[in-house]
Amino acid sequence: MTTPTTTTATMTTTETETPRGHQLHMGIAEQGKVHALEGKHGLALTCYREAIRIAVRSGAPEVFFRHYMECTLESLERMGSYAEVLDYTDRAISHYAAIQAESEAQRSLIRADLVHIHQRRGVVLLKLGRTDEARQALEQARSLARPGLRCELCDTLLGWIARGFHVDAHRILTEQEARRYFSVRPDTVNRAAAIPLPSVLSG
Repeated sequence: MTTPTTTTATMTTTETETPRGHQLHMGIAEQGKVHALEGKHGLALTCYREAIRIAVRSGAPEVFFRHYMECTLESLERMGSYAEVLDYTDRAISHYAAIQAESEAQRSLIRADLVHIHQRRGVVLLKLGRTDEARQALEQARSLARPGLRCELCDTLLGWIARGFHVDAHRILTEQEARRYFSVRPDTVNRAAAIPLPSVLSG
């Protein structure tokens, strides 16, 4: 199983920067992001899953899968499909527990992924009102994030929990957006490169 990373880069889909073999799945994923920005997360998920299917089938580099999976999890979280997000994070944590890292670079990548995974798990648990579990997950993320990896959202949420603040999903979402937690944002989406999925299927 592969997991998303905290260092997922914004993907551009311009003709000059993208190998032609990747333009289809990248364009479909970009259309998914357009849907996500419009709040149409069901359509966004359809696009992301098709982009993943095409990328895997074509043997595209793993970075594409990781980015599309990140987008998928963001839409699931925004839809309130918290059980699916938690299932993913649980499986990802178990996956990494079984890996024996062979290099410092691999250990660093795993560490960065686990920071992101535990943080996402903590955020979702807090939205569900499962405060004790959320605190444990956020503390785990923060412990992995130092030194060298930032986890400002964890610090903020843990501060709220420690002070006994009432924290609902809307307040958490506001903080997530302020911290640029989501990778799908108006400034990261290339609408001109989007390929509508129905036209692909009919073509």
